[in-house]
Amino acid sequence: MVADLAIYTVVHQPRRLKLPAQPIPRGASIEDITRCLFDESMNEHYFRKVAKYCYYPATRMFLDLVRQGLKLSIGFSLSFLRQAQNWDTTLLELFRELVAEENVELIGVEPYHSFLFLLDLPAFISRMQEMVQEMVSLFGKRPVVTDTTEMCMSATIYNALDAAGFRGALIDGRPWVMGWRESTHLYRYGDDGPYAQPIGDRKAARAAVYGKRSVRKDEKEDREKPPYLLARHLELSDDVGYRFSNRSWSGFPLYADAYAHWIGRTWGEMLLLGWDYETFGEHHRLDSGIFEFMRALPSQLSKSGVTTYTVSELIDRHSAHTNHLPLPVYPSTWAGSGGMEFFLGNEAQKVILQLMGHVYGMAKLTENPELIDLALWLAQSDNLHLIQWYGRSGPEAEVSAYFTPSEWWALGANGVIYEQQQVYLNALRAMEPHLPVRLLRQPERKTIRLRETKPEPEAAFYYAARGV
Repeated sequence: MVADLAIYTVVHQPRRLKLPAQPIPRGASIEDITRCLFDESMNEHYFRKVAKYCYYPATRMFLDLVRQGLKLSIGFSLSFLRQAQNWDTTLLELFRELVAEENVELIGVEPYHSFLFLLDLPAFISRMQEMVQEMVSLFGKRPVVTDTTEMCMSATIYNALDAAGFRGALIDGRPWVMGWRESTHLYRYGDDGPYAQPIGDRKAARAAVYGKRSVRKDEKEDREKPPYLLARHLELSDDVGYRFSNRSWSGFPLYADAYAHWIGRTWGEMLLLGWDYETFGEHHRLDSGIFEFMRALPSQLSKSGVTTYTVSELIDRHSAHTNHLPLPVYPSTWAGSGGMEFFLGNEAQKVILQLMGHVYGMAKLTENPELIDLALWLAQSDNLHLIQWYGRSGPEAEVSAYFTPSEWWALGANGVIYEQQQVYLNALRAMEPHLPVRLLRQPERKTIRLRETKPEPEAAFYYAARGV
């Protein structure tokens, strides 16, 4: 029976697009391009709304709980942190206070909440390493366990995280991934044979993430092995994350003593619960009883013989008994039914993913870091999540429609899809004047160009836009 429990929660706010799409003048500055692409007024509105009903009360609640002994693991998207830096530094300081607590572990999250790992795997590795350094700067703690966008995991993503130097990673415990295995054990994916690359080289490659800090002997040994995998318990997590305030659910109303009993009676060695931070006060409002439930949970867990640990502490306690978990080629996720069809299940989503790739490729061709950064914001998974409802029905479509900004619905369903595609087309065309070869053709640089004895060949682009 489970006696060791880790609670993980992730904080994220998307950087929403500006719809209807805004025309971008030819030759616009990067600042002007940015203003045309993103609706920062809407983003601030939703940020402040969620801060009022969720971020402030939930963070104060967790501060009280961790000071009373609860162990918590928490991750932040860069998207959320940038908004907090811009609009509410008091809230950011409150989160810093929470993360600084001894009982809190900082988990590294894909910084843009993007699908960069589908577009450019080497860049994904670099960005994840950069994220580690940013978390150290912001919070003074170095994450060694990571969560990806929407907890996506595959064999390829796992290998990229291994190359980035992480000790562990989180995965959703979906039956189609776990097979006959239970999510209440510690896993790894990777070969057990000799490394093709010398161990010394592996240490050097990981130095960028771990730095020169002093480490424990067992931690050094972990680096010579693939990352650990901790699987989120699907049913018990969703009992709180999704079903808590559902009056038609057979478990409603859910009380802390019953929930703690379910956890303690679950077969296995350890258990990971994973929730969106917005579960507390946003997805389940104050009058649902979610805060009272959480405040009562630690004592009820203790009565059921369950102790909370951070994710890394679970690894420390169970690393001697690690099991092999085969990972799929196609990513799993904690969204919807657990596969990428939640994000790529309709034609509109597939078109947007293609446009994400085109915009990212164009930004890379410009070699301009600011434009590459813009393309990564445009690759946010939310831009696919928010149109999952198109042409579909059922609970997943309802979840997607719930998160779609109410301001967009005046455009109509087809209008939302058309205008969203237009945002990407406008971004693509706005980046063209920033291509190095285009810059060389500008009048003020024509003299320099004429002096060249061997002109560079022109770059040619072909782009076909597909309508919905």
